[in-house]
Amino acid sequence: MSEQTAPQNEVVTMPRIGDPAPEFTAMTTQGEINFPSDYAGRWAILFSHPADFTPVCTSEFMTFASMEDEFKAYNTDLIGLSIDGLYSHIAWLRTIKDKMVFRDMKDVEVTFPLVEDITMEVAKKYGMIMPGEDSTKAVRAVFVIDPHGIIRTIIYYPLSLGRNFDELLRVVKALQTADHFDVATPADWRPGERVIVPPAGSCGVAKDRMEGAEQGVECVDWFFCTKDISEEQVEAAIRAS
Repeated sequence: MSEQTAPQNEVVTMPRIGDPAPEFTAMTTQGEINFPSDYAGRWAILFSHPADFTPVCTSEFMTFASMEDEFKAYNTDLIGLSIDGLYSHIAWLRTIKDKMVFRDMKDVEVTFPLVEDITMEVAKKYGMIMPGEDSTKAVRAVFVIDPHGIIRTIIYYPLSLGRNFDELLRVVKALQTADHFDVATPADWRPGERVIVPPAGSCGVAKDRMEGAEQGVECVDWFFCTKDISEEQVEAAIRAS
């Protein structure tokens, strides 16, 4: 875990990809959670938002809540966080359910936990406070954490920019596909498109690939080889049963 110096010599921890997710116990709108131990064996997306009762955050929560079942289909749970208090969270989520309309979404009930972090303890553990952006609000941070409690993806957005939730679902699918099939995914990959096979570990393997000896593998050059995995194969491997 790296460290960054904030104003007044306050040291802010910055977890990195590949680090164990920092542990915390917190009260949420769904009761107390112990993170990440409560989510062992499942993927989790921990995401922060700047404040309750703000328009961009409202649009994001409505979108995430509307997609919750899609994420659950890939064994992935959602956990939100801001530095607001629990009663503010509850009032805001009730307002979203009772009053808010965004695109074709209305009557949206947020059922995933929203963490109370009024002391900023969790936000500081995860490096969600960016003093250059705002010293008293969390930025729009996203941490994708695997079933072993390891951070696999970190994405930061500024306060003014709403997140792309289709991309977050694509990230989950791509990480799970890479793990299951021992491959990498190219730019803009979607299930059903060709994937990248690991680089050749020897000159002999590279030669065999270039000569077409490795069944199903196509190479543009020795270091750039792909193979086909159908959407059906991907979905069968990564969708929760």
